[in-house]
Amino acid sequence: MTSPSNSTDARPITPLPGITGMAVRSAMSAARLAQVRWAATPLAERLARIRELRRLIAEHASTLAQASASARRRPPLESITAEVLPLAEACRFLEREAPSLLAPRRLGRSGLPIWLSGVSSELHREPIGVVLVIGPGNYPLLLPGVQTVQALAAGNAVLVKPGIGGSLAAQALIELMHRAGLDPNLVAMLPESTDAAVAAIEAGPDKVIFTGSAATGERILAQTAPRLIPTTMELSGCDALIVRADADLELVVKSLKFGLQLNNGATCMAPKRLLVHRSVAAALEAGLARAFASEVPVSDPARPDRQATSETGAPLRQLITDAVSHGARFVAGAISPDGSVQFPLILSGVEPPARLLQEAVFAPVLSLVTVADDAEAIRLANDCPYALGASVFSRDESAARSMADALNAGVVTINDLIIPTADARIPFGGRKRSGFGVTRGPDGLLELTVPKVVSVSRAKFRPALEPPHPQDESMFRSYLELTHGRGLARRARALISLCRSLSGRRKSPLGSQS
Repeated sequence: MTSPSNSTDARPITPLPGITGMAVRSAMSAARLAQVRWAATPLAERLARIRELRRLIAEHASTLAQASASARRRPPLESITAEVLPLAEACRFLEREAPSLLAPRRLGRSGLPIWLSGVSSELHREPIGVVLVIGPGNYPLLLPGVQTVQALAAGNAVLVKPGIGGSLAAQALIELMHRAGLDPNLVAMLPESTDAAVAAIEAGPDKVIFTGSAATGERILAQTAPRLIPTTMELSGCDALIVRADADLELVVKSLKFGLQLNNGATCMAPKRLLVHRSVAAALEAGLARAFASEVPVSDPARPDRQATSETGAPLRQLITDAVSHGARFVAGAISPDGSVQFPLILSGVEPPARLLQEAVFAPVLSLVTVADDAEAIRLANDCPYALGASVFSRDESAARSMADALNAGVVTINDLIIPTADARIPFGGRKRSGFGVTRGPDGLLELTVPKVVSVSRAKFRPALEPPHPQDESMFRSYLELTHGRGLARRARALISLCRSLSGRRKSPLGSQS
């Protein structure tokens, strides 16, 4: 398969030659000019470019996967299934659904107040302008890729600031976008550095989409708030996985192993808190011990990703030590004599006061907590500063659905985790310290537009334009009681009063006192 960067008809894409404010402002100005032309392009033509991009993604899947996986030392197969395929599906979703989602919507007469008779209104969705996408390092292709494609479909221009290690993936994708016929100034890549993001926000984008830690999100908001730049924040998670007494424990173990191993646990929705009914806690703990006993030894020099050094793991080590001091014990993983943390790490017997249950640890670390019943599981799951995702495992789907209704999270999966969120049709977003706003799905597309209402009045009777009449106050009080009052008798009296007011209004000369 030919790499897009080696293709003769691909325009070379390079990060800006510096991170000076002038360079970023120049890119912003060029993007604004390109966006005006792009917004005037018919939607069908814009979606044709996205359709061509989808085909190029399929043709260059291996190149894209390699570009994404290489920086994180992950197998390309994982990137194909976790990033390339969902990205292609996101493009197809836009091809199918964007025409109806972005089409002007006429508001019919149903629900129109009688005093607005003769007025018709339409709701239009228009592009925001230039969108700054600040991507993460853990999924450098899928997450900023979907956000960029949705912004383009809506008629925006995009500046992409990749996360650390994400430049290769961003560059490979943007090259394909240009090959698909998009103006190079319409979607451009900035350097990875923090300074590039700071300079880009100072240049005044019309919206910022950030995916990353809550701490970094705070710093970005501190910069965007004084400029009144709207933002979408997709931030950290400390997801709970609830295991009811009737759960399929084999399925739970397999799911946890998948969740802790996917992308080395560097997934915002990876399970962090395992809330298990006490009747099955011992059996589940034994199953997890067996499942992770066959893992590659953490001391294997070929797998440096399996451990955090004494320096990089210091904050995490403090959290683990705190939990152990309150009675927690190791089921998998360990803290080595040299202070390094060995992954994946599973602790059982973690008590709710432990700080580990309140932190968004970006590593394959799982805390097992026993609960007495569903109510306690829900209380503990919701008792966390983060509210990104949650999972419930149970053979009783009805009971699991009831728990899902009570959980405070952006996404709740039943008898699964992470995988269902790859559906291009669903929005994704968190609550509390996990962020606000959504990306992906219909809601994610609409977040990249601004509404405009166009109202046309054809009314011949326009009392609002006339001087006040002595009967007006009585008339409107009666109308309010008739349309919004309580009880049939009161509304009947209001109707009689309204008729009298209208009759008096017609008979009384304008401006007379009655």
